[in-house]
Amino acid sequence: MKQSVSITSPRTKGKHIFQKIIDYARRRKEAKQHRIADLKKEVKFDEHSVPIEELYARYQTDPRQGLTSEQAQNRLLEDGSNALAPPKRTPAWIKFLKQMAGGFALLLWLGAILCFMCYGIQIQMVENPGGDYLYLGIALVAVVFITGVFSFYQEAKTSRIMDSFKKMIPQYAVVLRDGEKKNLKADELVVGDIIDIKFGDRIPADIRILSAHGFKIDNSSLTGESEPQSRMPEFTDDNPLETKNLAFFSTYAVEGTCIGLVVRTGDDTVMGRIARLVTAIKPVQTPIAKEITHFVKIITAFAAVLGLSFFTFAFIIGYFWLDAVIFLVGIIVANVPEGLLATMTVCLSLTAKHMAKKNCLVKNLEAVETLGSTSVICSDKTGTLTQNRMTVAHAWFDNKIFGTSVGSAPREGPTSPSPSSPSTAQCNYKLTSPGKGAGDPNSQLDRECIGWKSLLRCVMLCSRAEFKNEAENLAKPVAERSCNGDASESALLKCAEIMCGEVIDYRRRNPKVVEIPFNSSNKFQVSVHLTDDGDRRYLLAMKGAPERILDRCDTILIDGEELAMNDEWRASFQEAYAQLGGLGERVLGFCDVRLPEDEFPPGYAFSAEDEPNFPLVGMRFLGLMSMIDPPRVNVPMAVERCRSAGIKVIMVTGDHPITATAIARAVGIISPKSETRGEIAARRGVPVESVDAKEARACVVHGTDLRNMPLSELTTILRLHPEIVFARTSPQDKVNIVEAVQSLGAVVAVTGDGVNDSPALKKADIGIAMGIAGSDVSKEAADMILLDDNFASIVTGVEEGRNIFDNLKKAICYVLSSNFPELMPFLMYILTDIPLALGTVTILCIDLGTDIIPTIACAYERPEADIMNRPPRDPKRDKLVSRRMLAMGYGLIGMILSTAGFFVFFVVMAEMGFWTSRLVGIRRSWEAKTCTDLVDSYGQEWTFEQRKVLEATAQTAFFISIVQMQWINIFIVRTRRLSTFHKPMRDHHLLLSVLFETALGCLLVYTPGMDEGLSLYFVKGMWWLPTLPFLVFTLAFDEFRKYLIRRNPGGFIEDETCY
Repeated sequence: MKQSVSITSPRTKGKHIFQKIIDYARRRKEAKQHRIADLKKEVKFDEHSVPIEELYARYQTDPRQGLTSEQAQNRLLEDGSNALAPPKRTPAWIKFLKQMAGGFALLLWLGAILCFMCYGIQIQMVENPGGDYLYLGIALVAVVFITGVFSFYQEAKTSRIMDSFKKMIPQYAVVLRDGEKKNLKADELVVGDIIDIKFGDRIPADIRILSAHGFKIDNSSLTGESEPQSRMPEFTDDNPLETKNLAFFSTYAVEGTCIGLVVRTGDDTVMGRIARLVTAIKPVQTPIAKEITHFVKIITAFAAVLGLSFFTFAFIIGYFWLDAVIFLVGIIVANVPEGLLATMTVCLSLTAKHMAKKNCLVKNLEAVETLGSTSVICSDKTGTLTQNRMTVAHAWFDNKIFGTSVGSAPREGPTSPSPSSPSTAQCNYKLTSPGKGAGDPNSQLDRECIGWKSLLRCVMLCSRAEFKNEAENLAKPVAERSCNGDASESALLKCAEIMCGEVIDYRRRNPKVVEIPFNSSNKFQVSVHLTDDGDRRYLLAMKGAPERILDRCDTILIDGEELAMNDEWRASFQEAYAQLGGLGERVLGFCDVRLPEDEFPPGYAFSAEDEPNFPLVGMRFLGLMSMIDPPRVNVPMAVERCRSAGIKVIMVTGDHPITATAIARAVGIISPKSETRGEIAARRGVPVESVDAKEARACVVHGTDLRNMPLSELTTILRLHPEIVFARTSPQDKVNIVEAVQSLGAVVAVTGDGVNDSPALKKADIGIAMGIAGSDVSKEAADMILLDDNFASIVTGVEEGRNIFDNLKKAICYVLSSNFPELMPFLMYILTDIPLALGTVTILCIDLGTDIIPTIACAYERPEADIMNRPPRDPKRDKLVSRRMLAMGYGLIGMILSTAGFFVFFVVMAEMGFWTSRLVGIRRSWEAKTCTDLVDSYGQEWTFEQRKVLEATAQTAFFISIVQMQWINIFIVRTRRLSTFHKPMRDHHLLLSVLFETALGCLLVYTPGMDEGLSLYFVKGMWWLPTLPFLVFTLAFDEFRKYLIRRNPGGFIEDETCY
């Protein structure tokens, strides 16, 4: 029995293959989206919470022997090396092709292809065809190629992101293997390894702390916290980023030593997830790119509809099909603003160069305008809003709180400064003292008082910080010097150096004989000193957590008297401590005591091992000092300017909510009179839940709450509260916040300096990294770099961005105005059968010649006075090219320019013998090569060659008329509402551009040989005169239009013509 054979037709087989390709692409897209969604989730750890014995069993490791070499080798083969996997990179040639075929370039390619097609048809169908379309096509290709190459080199940046991550990988690590400590390459580490870490090392993997001695790490690159974080074996928090018993890959050990168990390596580390998230996030399309796409669609649709309409019309009324095709190409090409792509690239580049002078380095040219469109800035705190330098802010002693200004004070000499010096501390406010008046709250600090001298002595002696002993460093102002030591001790050292001077010399004269370093269990630091004040007794100085210091004190120094510590003084201490802590400042307590000479005679053998052989109780409490990373001086003004410009500033930080709120209030992100729900509830004495969220202008969101918050609730918060602070946020949180803000239609700028900021920098419409304190990763992920780390520079960038958008609109309106008179000759050519009034090569001379420099000069136009008082541009409504701009460019100014051009064209024709009435309907005879005796209005006979010379001469006059009309056009586009005469000419670029335009026009017309190369013929001087009345009329018309707009704002004229 024969089997039936199923034969699949080629068409059906092709459909199946095509469907498989579509399904494969869809699956890949879904897999990528799932991978990105997974990376955005918070990292899930249990390694910090499970008992350590269970962890040993899980990883089959021995704390005394470590892994065996065989175990390590097997895991290395199974898990891969402890390194970040490089992402797939787009080849440079593909990036180059994207630059060549993206956005506006597509329109120019279309025009070039049509030109080449038309030239090809002419070769086949016409004897001795002209080279106009060939030249135009070549010119368009050249424009696309040159601007594409320029943009490619400007924006070749993303390939270096992973290279900057690789710089964070340490080279070697001390590992316990086979019971021996070995110095191995960091990429050979595997899960289960036991490693030793000491001060100065970079953490080679995510580790669980097994033991620690005064161990602190710099977590700023991961969490944004400027203070070193202590680490210990104890589990302290469910959140892995908050717990004390984990240390993460690429963070620095700044103090102490520890032994750790490797729990995650390579891409599985927290930093590895951030790296993968950064490379997985697809950059969003910039607003200007969207506007260019919108513009291309408008121009393409307009050109296609108009071209096809007249192609059909010409075919119907009897034109030969080749002539109709040439009409079609001519109309489309006339609508393509050939020079606009080059103009926009140059304008953006000039603005980027101008911004670089103001410390804004632009990596992506389109980012120049994006910053101007920004409606929300999500700013990191540390290093952006603040100085990234811990500074002593307040001191409490003698029962008063004094504010200091040492952060910016000049270095003082070795003697105490006078009370009138810049660094004098001021008493900002007072606390009520038991039985004693607090004094004038505005009184200046008496530097000779015993309380201040005793506190400052303790600060200078009980410290391990010192200035880096480099000539260049020591020559800097004190506040800017680099120090060896953690941030808090460095701040205290700088304060003492400014207040007294020569701290290091003072320490030499009062040598340390024994010390107990700060550790996380005691939370204090002790040092014992010999002193040079004539007192033979040893001085014991102590500093640390205020409550721990107070517990060890029996007395307190007040106004030079040593008083017994009682409940009243403890209450005063608690009140001062609460006030300083409420300001978001880190507070330290200080105390001292003189050791009895009979028990501790000179030469006594002090010992700090295990149980110290000297007392740590019975101290004299001296006071408190509080430190904070202070706001940058000009940030409050910058935030206020953002607010007046309609830009919402949101703080997104990994720091503590109290500190974040204090800085937010200090810089104006939270206004002085604004309250959160919690503050309103506290003022009213009611539960927080009873306060309507709408009553609170400000809102502080903790990262823990944010992670459990649905998107709808987050967007409600963003809509409801104008002043928002997100604290204790993770890198994934920052990305989610950016996406939520973008979902509301906002254009988002993100600032940051740490690795933890890089995913959000990449996701934002524009990422802004810090140039000085910023990590390499953040700089590579960003579109713009602030070279001075100054938030205020962003405001400058916003103003420049808004100005370039305004100037681009002016440039486009200027170009579109000359587009219409380039289009009208083709329409009149078809509709009235007159000779062509403007050739394609002449169009090229306008678009790529005389119009180029004036449009570039628009980039130098200074911003209008109200530019920073306007709300941000709405991307949905405020388009780069709008209906009103088209009405203005094509319908009004373009029509006047066309009329002027045709008037001059007809004047030249009439003077040479062809009146306008004779030209109508003459096209067929005019272009017939066999017609050698065409009669003009005066009965003169013209050969074909003579007619073509006359036609080229009239076209040249039309060209000169357009050049003249553009003189006045470039001035009237400078303002949209104001009179042209009310905006002063503050720079010479516009006048020079008009001179250049005129000179180039004369060069093209009067240079011998141009008649052969460009078909531009000599025109009489008197033929420049007929355009002058049109110049006066255009200026008067536009001034009257602007007057009506000012007189009736929001009226019909403004709605229809104000772009």
